[in-house]
Amino acid sequence: MADCTHDCSSCSSNCGSRDKQSLIKPLHEGASVKKVIAVASGKGGVGKSLVTSLLAVRSMARGYRTAILDADITGPSIPKAFGAKLHATGDEGVIYPVRTMSGLQLMSMNSLLEHDDDPVVWRGTLIAGAAVQFWTDVLWEDVDIMFIDMPPGTGDVPLSVYQSIPLSGIIIVTTPQDLVGMIVRKAVNMANLMNVPVLGLVENMSYFTCPDCGKRYEIFGASKAEALAKQYNIPAYARMPIDPNVARLADEGKIVEADTDALQEIFLEVEKAREIKSFKAE
Repeated sequence: MADCTHDCSSCSSNCGSRDKQSLIKPLHEGASVKKVIAVASGKGGVGKSLVTSLLAVRSMARGYRTAILDADITGPSIPKAFGAKLHATGDEGVIYPVRTMSGLQLMSMNSLLEHDDDPVVWRGTLIAGAAVQFWTDVLWEDVDIMFIDMPPGTGDVPLSVYQSIPLSGIIIVTTPQDLVGMIVRKAVNMANLMNVPVLGLVENMSYFTCPDCGKRYEIFGASKAEALAKQYNIPAYARMPIDPNVARLADEGKIVEADTDALQEIFLEVEKAREIKSFKAE
C-alpha cells in the first residue's frame, strides 16, 4: 500500500483506491433494478434469510416491485419461505426469475435443482460465480428494490457480491449474545472496506414475550442493538422477537402473512437509500 500508484489496472489488491465501478457487472439486456440491499452478517445462524424475507414482504406491502437474489448458494431457503415450488426457466443465455403468487421475483439455487435436498458440492470460486450470475444472467423485470440474502462471513461469495453488484446499502443481522460485537465489527469493517453504507442493524431473537402473562424475557441476554448502532453510527436498529408463529409461516411457505412491524424503522432507511446506476449490458 505504501507504494500505491493509484493505477488499479496494474494492481490485484482490493483497497479503497480501487475504482469499484470498473468491477461492476452489468445486468442482462432488458433487465432493470433500481435499488439493491444486501442482508449480511459476520456469522451463520442469525436469521439473515428470515430478515430478508420479511423485508421483501414489507416492501411488497408498500407497493414496491420486489425481488430476492438468494446468494446463499449451498444453503438456499428463500423459495421454501415463500412457497415457491416452480423451477426457473430460460432460453438463449437468459434465465427468467421465479414469480411467487404474491408477485415477488426470486432467483435461488433451489430454483434450478431437480430436488430441494440435492446438495451443491462446489468449490468457492464456482459458488461465487453462480451468485454473480444470478445478477448478470437473470431477466429481472422493473424491480424497485432487490434484497440479496447473503451467505455468512466474509469469503468468496460476499466479496464477489460486493465487488460485482452495485449495492445501495447493507442490513446487518445479529443476535444478543456477547460475541455479537465482534460479529458486527467484521460486517461493518467489510462494508466500509467496500465503500457500501450500512443502513441498519437487526437484532434477531432479541426477546420472547410470554403468551400467558405478557412478560418479556431476554433469553439470550440483554439487548445490545441500540449500543452497537450508536457505536458504529448505524442509522437504524430493530429488535426482532422469538416468534413461533413467524417460524411456522416460514416453514409452511406463508411468510407473506407474517407481521413486519418490527422492521419498520429499518425499511425507512431502505426507502431512503440511493438508487443505483443502470449498468446495462453494452
